[in-house]
Amino acid sequence: MFDKYEYTLQEKFLRYVQIDTQSDPQSNTYPSTEKQKTLGRLLVQELLAMGLSDAHLDEYGYVYATIPANTDKSVPVICFCAHMDTAPDCSGTNVKPIVHTNYNGGEIVLPDDPTQIISPADHPYLRKKIGEDIITASGTTLLGADDKAGVAVIMDMAHYLTTHPGIKHGTIKILFTPDEEIGRGVDRVDIKKLGAEFAYTLDGGERGSYEAETFSADAVTITIHGVSAHPGYAKGKLVNAVKVAAYFLEQLPKDGWSPETTEDRYGFVHPVHMEGITEKATLQFIIRDFFTHKLAAYESALRDELELALRKFPGARAEFEVKEQYRNMKEVLEQYPQVSEYAKEAITRAGVPVIEMSARGGTDGSRLSFMGLPCPNLFTGEMAFHGKHEYVSVQDMQKSMETIVHLAMIWEEKA
Repeated sequence: MFDKYEYTLQEKFLRYVQIDTQSDPQSNTYPSTEKQKTLGRLLVQELLAMGLSDAHLDEYGYVYATIPANTDKSVPVICFCAHMDTAPDCSGTNVKPIVHTNYNGGEIVLPDDPTQIISPADHPYLRKKIGEDIITASGTTLLGADDKAGVAVIMDMAHYLTTHPGIKHGTIKILFTPDEEIGRGVDRVDIKKLGAEFAYTLDGGERGSYEAETFSADAVTITIHGVSAHPGYAKGKLVNAVKVAAYFLEQLPKDGWSPETTEDRYGFVHPVHMEGITEKATLQFIIRDFFTHKLAAYESALRDELELALRKFPGARAEFEVKEQYRNMKEVLEQYPQVSEYAKEAITRAGVPVIEMSARGGTDGSRLSFMGLPCPNLFTGEMAFHGKHEYVSVQDMQKSMETIVHLAMIWEEKA
């Protein structure tokens, strides 16, 4: 079926990652950075060139397109989704992708900063990639495989289906989102306009991985108010909010709670931002767990620690604000078993063993699932994301593309 197909995803991917699409958590605009639309406009041009006449970029930075059905059956409308932005954690400016053809299993030294070495000792998945073509950045930026690998996979799927009309499928919607990396990926998506019944994000890692479960997530903002006074005459008057905040953070558990001390199915409480002056200090936390009810327990314990800290500094006071971010999509997907069954069958048809995983994070699919669009996550091959050691296997991306073509066929076959 794919033996004679000339995949387009590698050249697409190499083009996409060179466009800076980093999102900005401090921005209040939609999208958070205008430069994300640069990639969006390019994708629209390419989709229109494939014959997808409704492809367009909206004012909020979303790309919508439709591959029309070519079957007489009544098939549920499915959507394939990926995000265009890259993480704020590491620079995405002037990305120089490098293709390491026929990878030999050794260390990959990144030329623009030879201290950046991608080693199989640190990245054991590389040991499975010997003989494949590995794409990295050059050492001074992230690569952007998260999630431009997903974007390239979906674009190649669209190319395949539009050039192989004998492959029967129902209506397929394509959605590319901005700002996923800062938790706003579906804030302004138009579900009604999208018109899909089920969806799949292409934003996973290892070949064959399938994620139908994510963390549930809250954000907590703590604002500590001190008492300002002239430091020369401050005795008995000054209450330093920065010191209160520092003391509070120091009291948090050292052997648990945090991302650096937890794994598998354990959640965490993670301070991600702190700023302040004598009079006021603000701390931002993210709270994560696979069991939604545990979020409240974490937040209650965090509040207790805050109260203990405030007692050490008479005159200080604080505000504690909780904001829901997303919920474990498993709670929704369990109601639609066919969504998972068809995905796992598609992975198998692509000749890949299925690896069922739980995502220690969230995807656009987490929130889409609770917006009425059940949406698990499929692999693309993106690895070591959000840093300079990010890499992806071309062959992993190809298997991802084959998987979603099979998935489109399966939904038509079973309709």
